[in-house]
Amino acid sequence: MPLGSYLRIDCGHILGLYIMLPSSRSLLALLALSTTLGAGLLAGPALADMTRSFNLNGATGLIDMPSGDAQNDATFSFSMANIGAMTRATFSFQFSERVSASFRFNTWRDWDAVIPGGDKETDRSIDLRYQVLKEGDFLPAVTIGLIDMTGQGLMSSEYVAATKTFGDKLKVTAGLGWGRLGSQGGIGAPFGERPALTSTDYGKPNIDQWFRGDAAFFGGVEYKVNDRWTVKAEYSSDAYLMEDDERGLIDRKSPLNFGLEYQKGQNVRFGVYSLYGSEVGLVFHLILDPKTRATGGVMGAAPAPVKARPSRSADPDAYDGGWVTQPDAGALLRKNLAKRLGADGIAIENLAFTAEKVEIRIRSGRIDAAAQAIGRTARALSNVMPASVEVFEIVPVVNGVGASKVTIRRSDLESLEFAADNATALRERVTITDAGPVPEYALGDDGLYPKFRWSLKPAVRMSEPLKGDVGGRLTASYDLRPGLVLSGSVFGRVYGNGDDANPSGSSLPHVRSDGGLYAENGDVALERLTLAWFARPGENLYSRVTIGYLERMHAGVSGELLWKPADSKLALGAELNYTKQRDTDGAFGFGEYNYDVVTGHVSAYYDFGNGYLGQLDVGRYLAGDVGATLSFDRVFVNGWRVGAFATVTDASDAALGESGYDKGIRISIPLNWALGNQTKNSLGLTLRPGGSDAGAKLDVDGRLYDSIRDYHTGALDPEWGRVWR
Repeated sequence: MPLGSYLRIDCGHILGLYIMLPSSRSLLALLALSTTLGAGLLAGPALADMTRSFNLNGATGLIDMPSGDAQNDATFSFSMANIGAMTRATFSFQFSERVSASFRFNTWRDWDAVIPGGDKETDRSIDLRYQVLKEGDFLPAVTIGLIDMTGQGLMSSEYVAATKTFGDKLKVTAGLGWGRLGSQGGIGAPFGERPALTSTDYGKPNIDQWFRGDAAFFGGVEYKVNDRWTVKAEYSSDAYLMEDDERGLIDRKSPLNFGLEYQKGQNVRFGVYSLYGSEVGLVFHLILDPKTRATGGVMGAAPAPVKARPSRSADPDAYDGGWVTQPDAGALLRKNLAKRLGADGIAIENLAFTAEKVEIRIRSGRIDAAAQAIGRTARALSNVMPASVEVFEIVPVVNGVGASKVTIRRSDLESLEFAADNATALRERVTITDAGPVPEYALGDDGLYPKFRWSLKPAVRMSEPLKGDVGGRLTASYDLRPGLVLSGSVFGRVYGNGDDANPSGSSLPHVRSDGGLYAENGDVALERLTLAWFARPGENLYSRVTIGYLERMHAGVSGELLWKPADSKLALGAELNYTKQRDTDGAFGFGEYNYDVVTGHVSAYYDFGNGYLGQLDVGRYLAGDVGATLSFDRVFVNGWRVGAFATVTDASDAALGESGYDKGIRISIPLNWALGNQTKNSLGLTLRPGGSDAGAKLDVDGRLYDSIRDYHTGALDPEWGRVWR
C-alpha cells in the first residue's frame, strides 16, 4: 500500500502539482525529492551542530525514543524510515529555538494478516515539542513532547526527556513516557488513569489523555566516532502492543535497540538499526537550513552602477528643467528605461515625471526579492533621468494594483553607493508609504495590455490520502487591462489510482471529503476558470472580486477587501463568497450535489517581527459551520515559509468524522534557494491529517495579504540588504 497525503505544490501562482511518496519504494521517493530540491544541497553549508540527531520518527532523538535535545533554530527535515512491515515519513521543523513540530505518515503493510478487515493501514499524526531547559555546564537539556496529539490514539504518547553531553562525543538520555511510551516496564500511573478515545474524540487534541496512564522509563546513549559515524544504543519503553500482540506485524523480543548512522555531506544522514531483537530498521534524513541558501546565492547579472550627476556649480545647465516641455521626452525616457529594466525582467506599467520628481510603476517578473527590484529600478533611473530629477518614487505593482510607494532621493543614492553599511544608511533615508492613485499625466504602454500567457507542464494530483493521478496541466491567463485577469487551468489524467476513491461517510455536506470522486470521474477536468478584478478603492485599501469556476470543487463569486497601511504590523480583511458545488466530472455542471452556500470571514493579520506572522479568521465555512481558524507562519528572507493552522467550528462531534476539524502544516520553498536561478516560483506543500468537511475554506487564487505584504515594510526591511545587488 503506498504512502501518500494531500501535498499541494504551487509553482508561483500558476502551476499546481501534487506528489505521492510510495512506501514500498521509499528510497526512490527520497531520491526524487532530493533531486527536486537540487544537487546543491549535498554541498551546501553545514548546520551548526550535526550531533543533534533524529530518530526513526523523524524527530530529535535516539533510535525509536526521543531526547532532550532541540535542533538548531529553523532546521527543516524530511525523514523516511522502514521497520519491518511499518513505514514512517515525517516532516519536522524547528519553529524557534525551543519549539518544534512534526507531521508524520505511518503505514502498516499486511494490516489484516492476523485480524481480517479493518481500515487503519495508514495513520497521520502531529507532534509538538518544547525544550524547557537548555543544556548548560552541569544541567541537561530537558524537553516535553506530545506525539500524535490530535490523532486516533494509535501512536499517542507524551514524554519528558533529558539529555547531557559529555565532551564532544558522548550523549546520554533518560526520560519518562506515557501512552505508547509507557507500555514497556510501567511504574504505575502517577497522574491517574488514561481514558480511552472514542470516535467523537478523533481529530481533536486528546487533552484528557495527556500524561495519564502508566508511565515508563526509557534511555540510551549515542557516541560520535568521528564527523561521519555515530553509534547508538537505547532501552525502549514502547511495547508495540498493537503491531506485535494484536496484529502480528512484528515479533518484539527485546526492549533493546542498537544502531549505526552515517553523515553524508552536510544535509543527508543514513541509519541502520537492530530493533527489538527481531527487526532491521533503515532511515534516511534530508536536513535543510532555510536560513542559508543551498547554492550560496542567487545567480544573475551584476547591477549597473549608479550614474553620478555633475555638481550644480560645475554644470548648472544640466539642472535646467526645460526638458519636460519637449514633446518626445516621455516616450524617449520610457524607451531607455524599459531597455535597462527589461534585462532584469522588470516591466514598466506607468511613468510620470516633473522636472524634479519621477514616479515609475513597475512589475517584477523574475527577481524574487522586492528590495532588489527596487534597487535595480533606482539605478536605471539614475542612468536615464535628467539631472534635475532629484526624487525617485518607485511603485511596485501586483495584479495591476500599486502595493506601496518607495521614495528615494537621488543624492542619497549617489553618495551612499560605496559607503560602509550602505543598505542601512539608505534605508534610514527612504520612506515607504501608500502607493496612491496613478497620476493623471502618467504615460502608459499600449503594448502591455492585453497580454496572454500559457504553459503546459507535467503534474501529479492527489485526490485523497493514498490516491492520486499523474498527468498534465494546461494553464493560461489573459491580462485584459491593469487589474483585470482572465485565467484558468485544465488537468488531464494519464495514469493513477484516483479511480479507487471511496464516497465519504461524513454527515456534513461533502464539501471536501468527496475529493477522491472528482479524480475518479474526471479524467480531463476544468480545475479553474475565473475572471478576477483587483483594485484600490481608497488609501491603504485593496480589493479583489473573482467570479467563475473558483476551484476544483466549487464555483461562484468571491469578494475580498483588505486594509493594510504600508508601515503597519496590523492588517484587517473581510471576504464574502457565494458558491455552488460542482459536479465530479470536471465539466460545467452543478446538478450532482445541488448544494450552494454563502461563506465569509473577517480576518486579522499581525506581523510579530523576526519573520513570525499570525492570522485569525472568524466566520462561516463551506459546510455551513461557523468558527475560527488560527494560523501562524515563519517567513525567511530568502523566501522560505513554514507554518501551521487549526480550525474550530460549531460542527457537532458526531459530524466531524475521524479527520476532525481542518488543520495542518504548510511549507513553501523558493526554487531559487535550491537552484540558484532568478525565479519567483516556489514549491509549496500543505499537509493535512485528512480531508475534513468541518472548517473547510474556499481555495480561491489571488488572496490579497501575502502579495501586498511583500512590498510593505515588514517584508522589505529584512531583505533590504539586497537593494544594492
